[in-house]
Amino acid sequence: MYSKAEATELRQAFWTAFGQYMAPVPSAEGESRNWINYKTGLKHVYFRMQADNRRATIAIEMTHPDAGIRELFFEQFLELEALLHEALGEEWTWEPNATDANGLPYSRIYKELGGVNLFNRNDWPALISFFKPRIIALDAFWTDAQYAFEALK
Repeated sequence: MYSKAEATELRQAFWTAFGQYMAPVPSAEGESRNWINYKTGLKHVYFRMQADNRRATIAIEMTHPDAGIRELFFEQFLELEALLHEALGEEWTWEPNATDANGLPYSRIYKELGGVNLFNRNDWPALISFFKPRIIALDAFWTDAQYAFEALK
C-alpha cells in the first residue's frame, strides 16, 4: 500500500512519462497535441484516460448537467457509431446513464483494461500500449466527427 504522497508521485510520474512519450506524435491533422488533456472543443464532452491499481479506462464522457442535452450528445455519438468503431478497430461499451464518484450523472463510451496497476512501474508499458493507439484513434475519429456536433455547441 502506498501513502497518499507516494500514490500522487507515481500517478504524476506515469502521466508525465506518457505525455513525453506521446509528445512527438502529431494529431490526425498533423499538429502538436496535448494528448493527456485532450480538448474536444465541445463543452461537456471529454476524452479521458484514467488508471488506478486495478484497471485502466479510456472514455468519451458527456457530462452536461442537463439530462436532455446529455442524451442528445449520446444520440449523436450513436449516429456516428460506425465511424467511431471503424476508427477504433474494436467495440467499446456504451453507457448512456452512469454516475461518477461524486454521484453526478454522465454518459460514456469506454474501453477498459483490467489487471493493470498504475502504481507498478512494470505495468506502465501495458498501460501505454493500451492508451496510445486508442487516443490516436479517437483523435482521428474526432477530426471528422466534431462537425456533426456543431448544432449542439
